[in-house]
Amino acid sequence: MGAWRTRRVTAGVLAAAVCGLGLVACSKLLTTAPEAADLFDSPLEGLSAADRAAFVEGDAQFARPFSIAQGLGPIFNNVSCASCHSGDGRGRPENSLTRFSLGPDPALHLGGPQLQDKAIPGAHAETVPAGVDQSLRLPPPVFGMGLIEAIPEADLLAHADPADSDGDGISGRPNYVLPPEFMAAHLPTGVPALGRFSRKAQVSSILEQTVAAYHQDIGITTDFLPVENSNPLASSATQAADRVADPELSAAAVRSVEAYLRMLAPPAPGGQTPARERGRVVFGAAGCAGCHVPAYRTGAAGIPALANRDVVLYSDLLLHDMGDGLADRRPDGQADGREWRTTPLWGLRVMRDFLNGQMFLLHDGRARSVAEAITAHGGEAAAARDAYLALPESDRSALLDFVESR
Repeated sequence: MGAWRTRRVTAGVLAAAVCGLGLVACSKLLTTAPEAADLFDSPLEGLSAADRAAFVEGDAQFARPFSIAQGLGPIFNNVSCASCHSGDGRGRPENSLTRFSLGPDPALHLGGPQLQDKAIPGAHAETVPAGVDQSLRLPPPVFGMGLIEAIPEADLLAHADPADSDGDGISGRPNYVLPPEFMAAHLPTGVPALGRFSRKAQVSSILEQTVAAYHQDIGITTDFLPVENSNPLASSATQAADRVADPELSAAAVRSVEAYLRMLAPPAPGGQTPARERGRVVFGAAGCAGCHVPAYRTGAAGIPALANRDVVLYSDLLLHDMGDGLADRRPDGQADGREWRTTPLWGLRVMRDFLNGQMFLLHDGRARSVAEAITAHGGEAAAARDAYLALPESDRSALLDFVESR
């Protein structure tokens, strides 16, 4: 399960060596693994034995690096799912992806909607074409996706207010997207579905996210998308470079990763303190909870552990105009170039533990602290930002402590 396993083994080996030399008292050494609630790659509580076995198998598939002989490329961004979602689920700026288009046109004839900046020998990596709208995207966290998928659509739509009918300045709206053709067996053909995932809520299901990531990020064809992604500006040479028969990955392997993502638990929030309780109150009074809705409850789900449980994610999963400062000028589905999905706040408490003491926030990782992220807010969030900036120092500190404890 990623980085923490390495740390756990290393700590145990070091402890044994030191104790054997008699250099320190072993009782004073920390040799245990982190608690499950402090990790980005822990399974949900309450899984059956069969579900836990499926989780372990999916974890291995998620971490699996692909070689050229196994179908990597011909053009790609990274060699495995885990390589993009570093830090056990959190992305880093060096793993950012570039999305581009020509207004609402996904620019498929130019290699859009995603730039593949690496290539196997003989193939030609893409470069950003001239005149396109481009957007840098930090790979999003992948924990908690099953809980998000299990929230009833009606509950999310209850927070939508496209015309700002209540006059609070917040106009959250859903992003309805047409699922790709390979989803036809799972969703009605030609019927828009509610987007829940990715930076602009342009992805409607975990399966869609998984299949597209294999195809676009790693260059791996599957039973769902069996035709190679290629650089249209150098298509013949690029296609010829990949000599592995398609599809390169079975539907069973894709489903395994889908199941793993569905069963990943979000890290638990930190313990409550008087300062954090004060911060929670200030968070609401400043208007932050207008978009960062504290909690939902899941409905029925195929996996019993996902059903009828609270989801404390601090997001409405809707689109909001975030102003000129954060605009990328690039539409995605029904989202325009100023709109972004409200980012869930969970996992912030342990983010620095997995990113060498750093934070990378907002869609492109530009903010290195919660305070920086708040002050970058504009558009519908401008009033909440200004309310935060007007707070006494003690209240600002309490609010930040609360948010960073999520």
